[in-house]
Amino acid sequence: MEKRIVILGSTGSIGTQTLEIVDANPELKVVALAAGRNAVLMEKQIRKYMPEYAVMWDETAATDLKNRVADLQVEIRSGMDGLLFISTLEQYDILVTAIVGMIGIRPTIAALNKKKTIALANKETLVTAGHIIMPLSERMNAPIYPVDSEHSAIFQSLQGMPKNRIEKILLTASGGPFRGKKREELADIKVEDALKHPNWSMGRKITIDSATLVNKGLEMIEAKWLFGVEMDKVKVLIHPQSILHSAVQYVDGGIIGQMGVPDMKLPIQYALFYPDRLPMDTPRVDFTSLQSMTFEEPDEETFLGLPFAKKASATGGTMPTVFNAANEKAVALFLDRKIKFLEIYDLIQASMENHKAVQNPTVDEILAAEAETYEFIAGKLS
Repeated sequence: MEKRIVILGSTGSIGTQTLEIVDANPELKVVALAAGRNAVLMEKQIRKYMPEYAVMWDETAATDLKNRVADLQVEIRSGMDGLLFISTLEQYDILVTAIVGMIGIRPTIAALNKKKTIALANKETLVTAGHIIMPLSERMNAPIYPVDSEHSAIFQSLQGMPKNRIEKILLTASGGPFRGKKREELADIKVEDALKHPNWSMGRKITIDSATLVNKGLEMIEAKWLFGVEMDKVKVLIHPQSILHSAVQYVDGGIIGQMGVPDMKLPIQYALFYPDRLPMDTPRVDFTSLQSMTFEEPDEETFLGLPFAKKASATGGTMPTVFNAANEKAVALFLDRKIKFLEIYDLIQASMENHKAVQNPTVDEILAAEAETYEFIAGKLS
């Protein structure tokens, strides 16, 4: 049976891996693709997958793309209008939201209003607007299937189980490239060192987020919304081997988890074909050669991503938006070599201390909090 998909963020890490799953599963048909500004790769994708529509966030890139594919029957659009247009098309089944940043919020809401299934890889959507997204998903009977490795593992571990019997969600983390290091050892960390993730191949921003553990903090907030639990029921475990992708501990003490080699294709494919599990040509875990599986408490005095996330969630309202936006800007500055690694934390903390949270914010108020955070950071650096 044909499944028609729209991919937001098709040129990024999750987007390109989603298209590899399309290659292996002919029943998947690409209706529309969207990306930021990589017109060269988008042209290749259009010629291979022949979507009806393609969207570039950047206006100049959209014009470039139009010229590149002038010989094809594909309609090119741009900006938020373009994203909203393809997200609300009638002729598709699943929206893969793999776009980076808070521009994913409005298209997700628009798709849910059309009762579309969401394969969610955009953390910011739930971190900043979970109070809007989850009730809308329920009201429209439009399911959200997590694509993130850890949340997919939790989702898989919940199958057939009553959600009101969750005692704890065990959210695993590799610990990133600096696991075991203390704060003073991180003072002069270079960009190249922070980009060397031990287990996963990911985009630049998320790799830095893994090094600071901000990524795991964002995932804690996301888990709270996705699975309807309080933050104190989400426990982070450092698991360097990245074999157990996360687990659920139930009220009887039983723990159900999902294991596998570190590979994003499994959670992507599971979201696309849920509840089915299709064959996949990927490496298997060899338990006989696996020397050990170890677990340890995260160092929350060195890696402040977790305590900042807990504080942002406890304050609620627009504070998680500020946590996310400040990190986004700080990571960009670090990647541009304009600030040091530990200054990522300093900018997040200053931004959160500066902000007066608005409770139960609208999308406009969420986006205003993001803009305010960017302005605050720009002011600090000028």
